[in-house]
Amino acid sequence: MRKVLEKLALSTFNTYALTRRQSARPFSTSAATLQDKKTITIFKTIPSLREWRQKLATEGRTLGFVPTMGGLHEGHLSLAKQAAGICDTVAVSIFVNPAQFAPHEDLDKYPRMLEKDLELLEATNSVDAVFLPTVKDIYPNGIPLDVEKQQGTFVEVKGRSHQMEGQTRPGFFRGVATVVCKLFNIVQPTHAFFGQKDAQQCVVLRSVISDLHYPISFHVGETVREYDGLAMSSRNRYLTPEHRQFANVLYRALSKGKQAFENDGIRDSKRIIAKAQEVVESESETKDVKLDYFSLAHPRTLEELESVGEDGAILSGAIYIAGTRLIDNMLLNCEL
Repeated sequence: MRKVLEKLALSTFNTYALTRRQSARPFSTSAATLQDKKTITIFKTIPSLREWRQKLATEGRTLGFVPTMGGLHEGHLSLAKQAAGICDTVAVSIFVNPAQFAPHEDLDKYPRMLEKDLELLEATNSVDAVFLPTVKDIYPNGIPLDVEKQQGTFVEVKGRSHQMEGQTRPGFFRGVATVVCKLFNIVQPTHAFFGQKDAQQCVVLRSVISDLHYPISFHVGETVREYDGLAMSSRNRYLTPEHRQFANVLYRALSKGKQAFENDGIRDSKRIIAKAQEVVESESETKDVKLDYFSLAHPRTLEELESVGEDGAILSGAIYIAGTRLIDNMLLNCEL
């Protein structure tokens, strides 16, 4: 079992180190020897993390950062591995951000499994540090879920936050942009890593980095999928075994739309989306599936397209399966 060592001697950090196990796991990147194993340092306070970060800066080391809300899966782990392949040092944050949940959403039941998350990160042998801030650390004024009652400084990205996910979840990207800016200011990474599954989030945060002049290189990792194409998500845990059997319907729908673009040469937005809708509608007649939206948007502006041009497009969608909301997307001749 993973052991938490005594507080590090001769250190002012409020941190703990995790010993590395040599057992093989599906998340391991290699059969590294014991000497190759990393030790994860856990930071629970902002000052301790900043002291560590200053040391890295003095040594001229690059720092890759993967912000998460926990409930980790192979998608998150792939980002940590990607970061380790590019950067000298890798940090992961685990913080369930209240600001991106509406009052009626699933903040209280969002998966929280810190010990398991740390074990998964440990097994990648890619992570050097984990930051575990409290809500008080990130939001000193508190953070009521009702936006009208919130106080303090918040970040909004106009023009890229209201459509697609933002239409169903108003205020969501305000919460995302705000917490990511706060984490960037605390961690001060040289590189940041996000997953393609949250395509709109990637576009929004790339805009944040550019508009606010953060000296950070932005990286997007490919969507990691289950055996049947279902995009990995922390919320997949909400699905019952019965619902899991057809939960890849969104993947199948988007694949049908992408096929229309790539194989049939269709460029018209309505025709591509119609192909995707056919799949969901056929399932919704007999199963507990409800369509939220499909979108065909420009990969930089997120403006809805009438047809796919030379810049390509993001084909995205969201569905509900028995109340569990799932999102996914496919890129049509473009990159994020």
